[in-house]
Amino acid sequence: MQAAGVDWTVVRCAWFSQNFSENYLLEPLLSGEVVLPAGDVPEPFVDANDIADVAVAALTEDGHAGGLYELTGPRLLTFADAVAEIAAAAGREIRFVPLSVEEYASALDEEGVPAEFVSLLTYLFSEVLDGRNAQLADGVQRALGRAPKDFADYARDAAAAGAWNPEPAWKVDAA
Repeated sequence: MQAAGVDWTVVRCAWFSQNFSENYLLEPLLSGEVVLPAGDVPEPFVDANDIADVAVAALTEDGHAGGLYELTGPRLLTFADAVAEIAAAAGREIRFVPLSVEEYASALDEEGVPAEFVSLLTYLFSEVLDGRNAQLADGVQRALGRAPKDFADYARDAAAAGAWNPEPAWKVDAA
């Protein structure tokens, strides 16, 4: 693209905060137990709304062409830290249970998770979550002139919106 003579901007990010409220981590959080092969490796979880704001700015404002924006949240957290913050924000007990990548893959396979998804998840937790992202970047600040959203603020907002409220017993029984 650089050689094509068109304007370009690169936006790169780490793990999205919304993986906890809108993706594959939602169901375990609702059940009260998150089991992952994530250990003590910290990540700079970034809010997807910050990513969207940077993309909009890069596409609609002058001054971003040829830029590289590494987007992170403002602090590093392990998955256990993130689950603890979600539990506090949701006002309920949610446990984080670490296990090996092999144990995780076996458990997913036993649950009938498609092999392609098992492969993707084991890749993410063994290759991508290896400490390479354990650093903060200033991309949100440079692109938008403001600090990125903190994970605690994301968790509080998602909890207030009901993201981690389990189904009431009467609703489950009625189904």
